[in-house]
Amino acid sequence: MRLRELNVGCFGGGTGLPSLIGGLKHNPWLRVNAVVTMFDSGGSSGALRDQLGVLPPGDVLRCALALAGNEVEARRILLTRLSGFEHDKLGGHTGGNLLLSMMEQYSGDFLAAVDGLRTLLDCVGRVWPISVEQATVCASYEDGSTTRGEVEVDMEQSQGRRVSRVWLEPEVSIHAAAAAAIPTFDAVVIGPGSFYTSLVPIFLPTGVREAVAAVNGPIVLVTNLLTEGRGMQGFTAATAVARISEAIGRPVDAVIVNTGYPGEALASYAKEHKEPLPVGDIPNGCDVISGEFWPRGFARHARRRLAYAVWSVLAQRLLA
Repeated sequence: MRLRELNVGCFGGGTGLPSLIGGLKHNPWLRVNAVVTMFDSGGSSGALRDQLGVLPPGDVLRCALALAGNEVEARRILLTRLSGFEHDKLGGHTGGNLLLSMMEQYSGDFLAAVDGLRTLLDCVGRVWPISVEQATVCASYEDGSTTRGEVEVDMEQSQGRRVSRVWLEPEVSIHAAAAAAIPTFDAVVIGPGSFYTSLVPIFLPTGVREAVAAVNGPIVLVTNLLTEGRGMQGFTAATAVARISEAIGRPVDAVIVNTGYPGEALASYAKEHKEPLPVGDIPNGCDVISGEFWPRGFARHARRRLAYAVWSVLAQRLLA
């Protein structure tokens, strides 16, 4: 085996993508790129989008913090929510969301604001917003109902409606910088993250499928630890592989699945109708990498375990 630096694109959003890239950044043989969904409509990000007309900053901020040279201190400062500003509509926002929104308004360019934040935080990788056009995640369900908004889509499926289709309103296009960067990746890693509001939507802008199709290396999917509510009963890792393959227009080459669960944590998640994600019938040609990625505590992949698993896949396929 001859080692060389690999340029890896990690796709997703929410809390899952920072866990992935926060582990991968310590590997000196990887150049880490976070390709981030931009369609958050809830919480501080959604409020800033409505109040200031800026792009939702939350997912990009979390990824930049995960790649920061001093992540612990950066998170402590920039994820603190402001208080005492209710009359100025600043109360409840994080300092980081406000900073990134202010930088966007000052520069007039969201990507320039992201690059400025990267420099400020001494990030070890790049962060690419998938699009800089405003759009809302929409979904239709098997019962014929529809809904709009990231929070609403998650809520309806968690309460029992099974998602049949996801789309964006209005239709938007991939950012030119992301379109140029993605084909240069040696491999693509997708997930973990909320399936219908973080993972599927990132591939919906016009031009994303074409950019991913131009990647010569493998597509690796990191599946979630749990299902996401009543509407995902029967959902398996194999289901995720099939639907992501459909979304990107090419097969998933390897899937990383969790096979170990801390028993004391499962009872509390069961009350929310979240269950361990079964492996299911993975299609031929897709390698399965299994292990205990949830050793304790909250349902979140252990960073180092996940990072080593991803490296094992990339090394076997690209360096052997």
